[in-house]
Amino acid sequence: MISFLYFILPVLGGYTLTSVYLLKNPHILHKRKHTTFYCKHISHRGGSGERIESTMEAFTHAVEQGTEMLEMDCHLTHDGYVVVSHDENLLRQTGHDVTISSLNLQDLPLYKERLEVTFYAGRYSSGTDRNFALLEDVFKKFPETPVSIEIKENNHQLIEKNGSMPYSFTMSRGMLLLLLYYTGLLPFVPIGESLLQFYLPRIMNRYDCRSVFSALTMRKSLFKHLSARGIQVHLFVCNTDEDIKAALEVGATGVMSDYPALLSNYLCRNRSQD
Repeated sequence: MISFLYFILPVLGGYTLTSVYLLKNPHILHKRKHTTFYCKHISHRGGSGERIESTMEAFTHAVEQGTEMLEMDCHLTHDGYVVVSHDENLLRQTGHDVTISSLNLQDLPLYKERLEVTFYAGRYSSGTDRNFALLEDVFKKFPETPVSIEIKENNHQLIEKNGSMPYSFTMSRGMLLLLLYYTGLLPFVPIGESLLQFYLPRIMNRYDCRSVFSALTMRKSLFKHLSARGIQVHLFVCNTDEDIKAALEVGATGVMSDYPALLSNYLCRNRSQD
């Protein structure tokens, strides 16, 4: 047993030291990803706290406020159009208990006149635009603005319509990322993803029961490693100055908010964190 320990302890020590060194110096094994965009200011659902979520009016307002990326979700209508919407079932957004996939584009109902902001209880947004937007129209109107698209369901037809672009970690791939990080294997493994997008722990604690998993993810050394490899880290949904500050302090390269004007004001007042 003692002879075994004499062998294994130096091996483990050497592995640990090598892993820590490569975690801090990933360029030794990995070429840094070169992306065409780098976004610090991201508007969640197009800025759902200041305009009705995911509408063209919301996207336009967010861009006017200086957002660098529009975040949105999409679903497929019965007649094959890619529609921007967080929910597949439209009860919350429209008051009608119907699904997008069961309706043709022309039959989609209007958004409610006022919508509660999901990640800011008791706050509501409104606007003059209550129509569902087509993803194609978003691309046409904002050709220079990066767009983060979340596909909610395992719809291969919808995924194919959004292929050939930088992609983010899925939940399963995110769990694998954590496993590789905590076992020391991450510095040795190539990564195809260009983005890690996840809840800030304090946000998760308010709205979700997965706070333990979230806390395991929030490691500054992990974020610094990913950033050094050219992988952007976006934390959400930060709707107060305190949340924005916490996200940046833990190492986020980008912050996602329902309030694009608030985020712009914070970043303007705290340029030293750029």
